[in-house]
Amino acid sequence: MESLDLNLLVALDALLEEESVTAAAARLRVSPPAMSRTLGRIRAVLGDPVLVRAGRGLVPTPRAVQLRPRVREVVGQARGLLAPEAGGDPATLVREFGVQASDLLLAGLAARLVTAVAREAAGVTLRFLPESLEGTPALREGLVDVEVGVIGAPAPEIRTETLGEVRLVGAVRPQHPLAARTRVTPRAFAAAEHIGVSRQGRVRGPADEALTALGLRRRVVAVVPSWPAALQLCRGTDVVCLATRTAAQAFGLHTFDVPLPLPPLTLAMAWHPRNDADPAHGWLRDHIRAAWHSGE
Repeated sequence: MESLDLNLLVALDALLEEESVTAAAARLRVSPPAMSRTLGRIRAVLGDPVLVRAGRGLVPTPRAVQLRPRVREVVGQARGLLAPEAGGDPATLVREFGVQASDLLLAGLAARLVTAVAREAAGVTLRFLPESLEGTPALREGLVDVEVGVIGAPAPEIRTETLGEVRLVGAVRPQHPLAARTRVTPRAFAAAEHIGVSRQGRVRGPADEALTALGLRRRVVAVVPSWPAALQLCRGTDVVCLATRTAAQAFGLHTFDVPLPLPPLTLAMAWHPRNDADPAHGWLRDHIRAAWHSGE
């Protein structure tokens, strides 16, 4: 028996529909002699003539009549299987997405993203994952669907898309002396007590380099591993924290422009290319993009 060739099913479907070698050839954009040879192969596989001469035309055999609806169904299923997946309805989507995002961004981005996703897709759960996965093969291994934040040096195959830039501002409690100033000078900024944020416990950062260039130095009284912890301390003590304006305002803090030439943070999202063509993943990326831009 001849080995299975799915192209024969497509040809058989066309022949049974058209009941003409010439018309079936035109439908599949092949030559009539090529279609005639294909019909010969189909006859050999089925052990049935399939189409027989009746006057100037062809008519199907009883076996062909029996096969016609089944062949049509199988070919339709195959075409549907290989066709690009439709976007679908988010309202029917049931899925969990792992989103790794800096806790500096979560104060604003997470609220907007959760609200938008919950409104469209009640069956979707967003799992916000810790920054400890940052810089690991988590995207490649499927532990994280999307990473949002300052993307360092991802693996070569990882897709990235820049969302925009954000500048850090100074954050203090409303009762802090700096909150009463219309403009904070570099000297006043350096004279205040500061709190640093570093998962590695680093004390110095870009602000210290900029102050050093001006012949100034600040005093960092504490270093904590997360921005929520730093901003919470700002609410109860007279320390200065550098944060995004959105995150600081979420904690009820007063913000001011940092009087130093600090470079902005470039924020992006990253994902593995296996999710490029996944409509549900594309839908999530659209919402992350929209949530970011709606908070600018």
